[in-house]
Amino acid sequence: MKKNAKIYIAGHRGLVGSAIVKNLSAKGYTNLITKTHSELDLVDAQAVAKFFEIEKPAYVILAAAKVGGIVANNTYRADFIYENLMIQNNVIHQAYLHKVKKLLFLGSTCIYPKECPQPMKESFLLTDTLEYTNEPYAIAKIAGIKMCESYNLQYGTNFISVMPTNLYGPNDNFDLEKSHVLPALIRKVALGKALEDNDWEFIKSDLNKLPINGIDGNAKQSEVLKILAQFGIQKKKDTKVAVEIWGSGKPKREFLWSEDMADACVFMMKERNFKDTYSEGLKEIRNTHINIGTGSDISIADLALLIKSTVGFKGDFVFNTDKPDGTMVKRTDVSKLKAMGWEYKMKITDGVVAMYSYYLGKS
Repeated sequence: MKKNAKIYIAGHRGLVGSAIVKNLSAKGYTNLITKTHSELDLVDAQAVAKFFEIEKPAYVILAAAKVGGIVANNTYRADFIYENLMIQNNVIHQAYLHKVKKLLFLGSTCIYPKECPQPMKESFLLTDTLEYTNEPYAIAKIAGIKMCESYNLQYGTNFISVMPTNLYGPNDNFDLEKSHVLPALIRKVALGKALEDNDWEFIKSDLNKLPINGIDGNAKQSEVLKILAQFGIQKKKDTKVAVEIWGSGKPKREFLWSEDMADACVFMMKERNFKDTYSEGLKEIRNTHINIGTGSDISIADLALLIKSTVGFKGDFVFNTDKPDGTMVKRTDVSKLKAMGWEYKMKITDGVVAMYSYYLGKS
């Protein structure tokens, strides 16, 4: 890609999209096109067609999606499959119609079977049943992979699909109802430390930035204590503070710093093409997507201890085994990505420190 090439980043305000914009800008790309949801609703086919007709981007990075945690995925099943399919269909089809040079489609490793062999290889796609709670979202992302493959094979387009593991980093979501496990744990442990230190200024500041169920820093202490307890942050009779963690803590998860993910995306856009994603001479071309991850994991219990040490929390963890663990192990095989010439940089130990610093507003 030339430095002045017109590049459209869909979803530029999200965790990955914002990191991609930052990465491209740092590398000297000057013609970046972004649109907020109010400026361009990607579910609206006519609006997307008009946008491509006017802007004519040479490259497209499709990081826009409707995303959420387990509860949201399971509750709003129709919304997740409909909106994600519409976003993908509209952007990918218009990219074909307007002869975009290259498109990068971002999915998720939730595309793999619930009982997937470990580590998860790209070839394991569609070999077994999906996890029920996020099945609609996963099916939408699988459809995106197959759409990119199909357009490439029929029309000769250059559309690449990448599947990131669990991401965290700047612009992450710390909402205790909607956030993923790592940012949620950082906030819960930080609030737990403030409670054990009797640091009400910190608690008020935190709730003013991000109220919990309508409770902000102006609420009475009794109301704040009640809402914190609802989310598993409370003082026990012996004055110790306990933080509840859903499940047994035994499941292992893989985490990738969002800025590393962005760097991988830019690398793929600059250095690799669809033809690099499969071996020549195959009668059937499938599973051309690329896993983006670290290839290593950490248990939820050990992650909690790492966060506890980083934050300086002295209280206890209570593992609520009435809550589901989900898949016990979920680790990507990144050998295909490594063979292409890219590896991650941020270790989880350093990433937690950086994430806590970001949460505190220091970065």
